Amino acid sequence: MHSSYSAYLQHLSIPALNPMQEAFLAKPLDSQHLMLLSPTGSGKTLAFLLRMLAELEEDKKGIQAIIIAPARELVLQIEDVLRKMKTGYNVCVCYGGHHSRTEQNRLAEGPAIVIGTPGRLSDHIQKGTIDAFTVKMVVLDEFDKSLQMGFHEQLEVIFRAFSGKQKHLLTSATRLEEIPSFIPFKKADTLDFLKKEENVRLQLQLVKTAPEEKIEVLLQLISSFGTEVSLVFCNHRDAVDRISAHFKEMGFANAVFHGAMEQIDRERNLIRFRSGACHVLISTDLAARGLDIPEIRHVVHYQLPIHEDAFIHRNGRTARMHAEGQAYLILADDETMPAYIPTKLPVKDPGTAFKLPPAPAFECVYFSAGKKEKISKGDIVGLLMKKGGLANGDIGVISITDLASFVGIKRSLVPSLLKKLKGEKLKKAKVKVEVAR
Repeated sequence: MHSSYSAYLQHLSIPALNPMQEAFLAKPLDSQHLMLLSPTGSGKTLAFLLRMLAELEEDKKGIQAIIIAPARELVLQIEDVLRKMKTGYNVCVCYGGHHSRTEQNRLAEGPAIVIGTPGRLSDHIQKGTIDAFTVKMVVLDEFDKSLQMGFHEQLEVIFRAFSGKQKHLLTSATRLEEIPSFIPFKKADTLDFLKKEENVRLQLQLVKTAPEEKIEVLLQLISSFGTEVSLVFCNHRDAVDRISAHFKEMGFANAVFHGAMEQIDRERNLIRFRSGACHVLISTDLAARGLDIPEIRHVVHYQLPIHEDAFIHRNGRTARMHAEGQAYLILADDETMPAYIPTKLPVKDPGTAFKLPPAPAFECVYFSAGKKEKISKGDIVGLLMKKGGLANGDIGVISITDLASFVGIKRSLVPSLLKKLKGEKLKKAKVKVEVAR
């Protein structure tokens, strides 16, 4: 293991690398182009970050590494891991929905690492606010997803700006038949961990229903999970919104996630889900991979995808890293089973009675200050304990964004906490504190 890896793992509270990460890091440092193919949730982010950091020079000026990711949420996830690793390198993030002027100011400070989406990175390159000629390492994370989302033109702009002498790291959860023409090589040294694992313990079950009863059957199925976390996949945004509205009418807390939402709303819903404020996330395939969401016990296909790859990625949200998981296919009488599904599946009877599960143990609380005000998790915990009277066990997941912070708090304590924190300051700044919606 590289001498600095142990310190990074310690900061992340990770005891050891997994076999995929060890194999990737064992590749010789003089390898110019590496491709890592590995399932969702297997630890690709840490693998490529450790590999990238081994190539950087502490005292060198200019941007040394650019990490390209297809979605804002993935950019923020990578940044969060880097921050927790305490590398000492200056990092700048660039993505749509983020103030471009703020990014320009950060880029002017000379960060060593830039993480961004294809669209925003290409904008900065065309404006001259990113000088990519000094880059020695390019990471294209979830590269197949970037291509599927139509970022060819933006990626071409980015790759034209490089010197041509840089090394490349490409990661993906699926195989790509042909490397796109804008990437300056045709073959890469590939590490393939996509082979089907014999020990994956995923159980597929079929739920049959009449077309007019499909949403009610879904509600009955989800309610049978009790407080266990589940993820419902739909093919279309309107179906996501329709199901969510129906669940809310029944008093069933849920969060939604799809591409038509404002990015700030997507981010907030993911945070509510991570914090345990709701047990159900209803989404399009946008949440099928790449996002940092908790281990999912149940995956439900309300609408079956056309392509098998999408089906595999959805199921990859459960039974990850040898854990057990359940996937359910809700099929109406007038729908046809796709050819990629085994014809014989055990049938699941969701029952006929709907019983509202207990409310989640935690509520997500919003604070109107974040990274811009240099708020840390320690600042928040200090306020919650000293002024709010909470104990360690009362505080759950803490998420800090540019302009706000979110904390999972034991639900029964939230009303009194809001009263105690009214008018209080967080790091010398008065903050608004309320339940996140």
